[in-house]
Amino acid sequence: MRVLVTLCALVCALTAHALRAQTMASTDNPRYGRWLLKSDAVAPSSNVMTYEPFGTRGMKVTIQAVNAKGDTTRWWYTTEFDGKDMPVTGNASQSHAAVRAITPLINEIINKNNGKVTTRLTNVLSPDYNTIAVMYMRDDGAGHTTGVTFATYERMH
Repeated sequence: MRVLVTLCALVCALTAHALRAQTMASTDNPRYGRWLLKSDAVAPSSNVMTYEPFGTRGMKVTIQAVNAKGDTTRWWYTTEFDGKDMPVTGNASQSHAAVRAITPLINEIINKNNGKVTTRLTNVLSPDYNTIAVMYMRDDGAGHTTGVTFATYERMH
């Protein structure tokens, strides 16, 4: 419960900050770049998110993960931040992703597999643009949350 209260406080603070910030042009999007999952997992496990421009206002999101055995998985999708389902390439457990910008610092992502919601993510960019916190809420496909996990990504320089 304490984690949820802390996350809510963080979201409220970031929302207030974001509402004061000006909307940035696509080329100035502070999310662009590579982000490494901060993890205590044993190497070579890693997860890197890459955000890059797509179209005039959109973004291409690429995830490259390496598990403890050294197996690499790479998948991607594009978004215009309009909440529309977009196809996902390379992820057997996810056929579509829909991204909606809540504020310049907060995005909501709905992942689906064959029309059923699998996860709902809240993706929060820190005010200094160097950290992304993600709350993953697993969904049973009928609108019920079955579990919640958290991850932190740090900008790779």
